[in-house]
Amino acid sequence: MEVIIQLALLALGFVLLVKGADWFVEGASKVAEKFGIPQLVIGLTIVAIGTSLPEAAVSVSAALKGSAEITIGNIVGSNIMNVLLILGITSVIKPIAVQKSTVRYELPFVIAVSALLMGIGYTDRIVGRTDGLILWGLLLCYMVYLLRMAKKGNDTSDEAEDESKPMPVWKMIVLIIVGAVMIVIGSDVAVDAATALARIFGMSERLIGLTIVAFGTSLPELVTSATAAIKGKADIAVGNIVGSNIFNILFVVGTSALITPVAYAANFFVDSIVCIATVVLLWVLVVKNKRLGRMGGLCMLVCYAAYFVYLMQ
Repeated sequence: MEVIIQLALLALGFVLLVKGADWFVEGASKVAEKFGIPQLVIGLTIVAIGTSLPEAAVSVSAALKGSAEITIGNIVGSNIMNVLLILGITSVIKPIAVQKSTVRYELPFVIAVSALLMGIGYTDRIVGRTDGLILWGLLLCYMVYLLRMAKKGNDTSDEAEDESKPMPVWKMIVLIIVGAVMIVIGSDVAVDAATALARIFGMSERLIGLTIVAFGTSLPELVTSATAAIKGKADIAVGNIVGSNIFNILFVVGTSALITPVAYAANFFVDSIVCIATVVLLWVLVVKNKRLGRMGGLCMLVCYAAYFVYLMQ
């Protein structure tokens, strides 16, 4: 009975996280529009960070509760899942075109920041506040790069003009407040339930973080990418996933480390190598034709299945 209750609480936590992030982003975006902030800037900041809010909330909550393995496992697991599982499924549905700038700059940058996180964690066994400042510095540099790329017309994350009716200010504020509360409560419930399940089944927090929690916090990316592929807009998927992975490391881990130092267990070294290898694999698959085809997607799904089997041993 306790297992059923904890699974239900975990599902409830994920629902609160995903819907809360959606409402928070919508409200914040409308407020930004109200103050005349360009749609481009909104897309590259509020919306981009918004997709990483579930990971951020869970990671910070886990770190504050001393469940460091869920914090790192959530981010490493989400990044592996984003590339192998989500892009794998998306490209099987429909082959994905990849931008030249993504192949030339953004994929190498993901590899670099993933290696940096592994280096920081493996060397000191902790991601401290100084490391958090370094990650945030790199995040600001990445934001400047995105803005410059967008102004040159090479960025696909620019939002289309919103033709919907103006939203009342009170509704914007309600969405922001309710969304933020749902994110906080959802992360708290999800971490408690995940920790309880790990205890019941005798599983490590690392395994729970790399699988169940990572899947739950990656739901927004999965739904967005699969829906885009079905609607024939799969070409935005790689850019969105790459951007999400960068924000997960720089924004989520950086913010968590600034709030409270995050322990990095030695057994995350292999997972971090897998995380880097997945992006290298993606780069190899797309570097020549600037396209991720169905065979490439199947290859990535097989790789994820192999990694999952490794985790279960």
